[in-house]
Amino acid sequence: MTNSLRTVALMAAMIVLFAAIGQAIGGNGGMAIAFAVAIGLNFGSYWFSDKIVLRMYRATEVTAAEAPELYNMVDRLRQRANLPMPKVYVIPSDQPNAFATGRNPEHAAVAVTNGIARLLSKDELEGVIGHELAHVKNRDILTGSIAAALASAITLIARFGFFFGGRDRGNLIGTLLMLIVAPIAAMLIQMAISRSREFVADRDGAAIAGSPDGLVNALRKLHSSVERMPMDANPSTAHMFIVNPFSGGLGGLRKLFSTHPPAEERIARLVEMR
Repeated sequence: MTNSLRTVALMAAMIVLFAAIGQAIGGNGGMAIAFAVAIGLNFGSYWFSDKIVLRMYRATEVTAAEAPELYNMVDRLRQRANLPMPKVYVIPSDQPNAFATGRNPEHAAVAVTNGIARLLSKDELEGVIGHELAHVKNRDILTGSIAAALASAITLIARFGFFFGGRDRGNLIGTLLMLIVAPIAAMLIQMAISRSREFVADRDGAAIAGSPDGLVNALRKLHSSVERMPMDANPSTAHMFIVNPFSGGLGGLRKLFSTHPPAEERIARLVEMR
């Protein structure tokens, strides 16, 4: 199954999970209320995501005159990807990392840290920028927002069922289990969607850069640097970065709860593209 089909399948699974839990606990009314609340909560985050996250990390917009090498690199690669020119930002952090944000390609931004500009070579940074532009081209911010809305709705309706008893007020144990299990299941699906989109961005980003080699070498350097250079990051934004800003290696159950695939898997898939 391709990563695009896997994303569709995971989204469908989350919708089915939402419908099943909504019917079991809240009925049609509770399900509608939870979904409406979740959409409202996540709409603002989606629409204003660029301003929120850029302000959170004290990112500064740069022009071609202020950062000619970085700006021209983004401009050259976005033309290759047939995208509008995104705004370019620099984050004052020593940890080498980067992310893209914005509700659509016309309102996109690419941000890199001071650390990544110092660590990577030109080809490696091109691989990273290509990866971020792939997120923009594939509208992954929208995909992530929909997944977040559904996950929030599932959590809300589970809590609704616990406090208001659902259809069967006598089934306290079942309702309590649903309160615990449903949000975890939703989160697992949401994390799986995030990991799937990272694989797609790696593949498409390598194509935008013209070769997977730069991104391969960049990922090796970035993952080895994360634990040595911690970032004061918000966990809710970890999925946006090209590498998780909190940890390096992943194994066992930790992999299921991670927003990013293990570095070795990402690198192996890119090497296959050579």
